[in-house]
Amino acid sequence: MMPAGSLLDTHLTNLAAALVPYRRCESQLARWGADLAHRLAAGGRLLVAGNGGSAAEAQHLTAELVGKLHDDRQPLSAIALHAETSALTAIANDYGYTDVYARQVRAHGRRGDVLLLLSTSGSSPNLVSAAQAARDAGLTTWALTGATPNPLADACDEVLAVASPDTQVVQELHLVTSHLLCEYLEQELAATTDSAFGHDVPAPVRAGVEVVLDGESGQQVDA
Repeated sequence: MMPAGSLLDTHLTNLAAALVPYRRCESQLARWGADLAHRLAAGGRLLVAGNGGSAAEAQHLTAELVGKLHDDRQPLSAIALHAETSALTAIANDYGYTDVYARQVRAHGRRGDVLLLLSTSGSSPNLVSAAQAARDAGLTTWALTGATPNPLADACDEVLAVASPDTQVVQELHLVTSHLLCEYLEQELAATTDSAFGHDVPAPVRAGVEVVLDGESGQQVDA
């Protein structure tokens, strides 16, 4: 019989190990948050998708953007594609499950929008297909995944990869990522508002960077 408390200890040990390298992705989170702030405030849209627990996290993120995290601000356009259940089931029935997100991306996405895809494995065919559809339509594509390399990371413009072997830990840090994206976004919106009164607006963010967090060495690799 497993000793009492060992499941908790193991889980917290795995989480603690992943937190150390995760701290090194602050600059990427700040860039993503600032980028989203400018795009969404200008009328752009964030599309988000995932499967299973990742779908729930995607919907959590869109709720924070359409509503708010901390600050009372304008509502921002963000859609969790799995939550369109009638469209999703109709597409799955008529075209197959691999196309359930790609077809919605082609319907709702516009050049300059952002598609954020969440997957612990990074190998879900419907998410890879959505990323390809988004890039064809001129959207910026971001992924939150587990360890790389994986097909979804390869298909997206940028990826934040949590290299923990524990799926639960990967999902937990994806949720932390969603909250931090909202915090950086609201910080940027406040700074942009302040600029109207003579304050500086942060420089534009750069794109096309992959950040991989190695669970053992904790090294960040920019590509």
